[in-house]
Amino acid sequence: MSEVRASVECCVCDGMLSWSDQLTIARQYSVSVAYIEAIALERGILPARYQRNRNMLNCRDQLALFSSHIAVVGCGGLGGYIIEELARIGVGHLTVIDPDFFEEHNLNRQILSTPANLGHDKVAVAAHRVAQINPAVTVTPVVKALSRTNGCGLLAGAQVVVDGLDNIDTRLELSEVCESLELPLVHGAIAGWYGHVTSQMPGDKSLDTLYGQKQRPKGIEGSLGNPSFTPSLIASVQVAEVIKILLNHGEPLRHRLFTIDLLDMECIETPL
Repeated sequence: MSEVRASVECCVCDGMLSWSDQLTIARQYSVSVAYIEAIALERGILPARYQRNRNMLNCRDQLALFSSHIAVVGCGGLGGYIIEELARIGVGHLTVIDPDFFEEHNLNRQILSTPANLGHDKVAVAAHRVAQINPAVTVTPVVKALSRTNGCGLLAGAQVVVDGLDNIDTRLELSEVCESLELPLVHGAIAGWYGHVTSQMPGDKSLDTLYGQKQRPKGIEGSLGNPSFTPSLIASVQVAEVIKILLNHGEPLRHRLFTIDLLDMECIETPL
């Protein structure tokens, strides 16, 4: 629509389009705010919500993020923070996958969990949260457990997959599915004061090296606990890895396991 493009350009101030103008134009022409965001970014105009990104991400980078599709498997401790941060930085399409609903024991650490959300599907709450913080982001909620049999269908169209799971067996299945689809997988795990992150590229099989064929339903978080602060930190490292992979910036944690010990404030990197 040439009229929409003209309206967008008329509202530009200092190379940016304000949220109020974005919303007004969307309502005027009965289109989505995502449509307006796409027009702005394609014309080198930055939606003002991203102005604090622009010293590190240019408009072309922001358009690449907006055009990206990320799958987040697990919407609990890690996944909730991952979804929040990906939406805020402007990734345009999120597929969020989790079969569970919120329970009281989630309240201590899962950012999407509130007393009012107890009993609600985690993916539905995630979709509602994203709609509140960045309505230009499309969310596809999937109330299913990922497995070898359904994984290829659930992850179809994604460019990067992020692991927010809480058990080794499903992580190994996810790794296998990503390998079959030739998708990068950003893995993170936490337990007590500790957490680690690695990025597995197609052909690497890093999670097989890390976990082998251990058949345990849970990792050591069952004995070390799950505090509020470790998931947010590890999730942030995972999101940084996703952005680097999408934009081809920096060096991802390929063949490297980045481990954080918050009790003694040590960071260790080991080869995988």
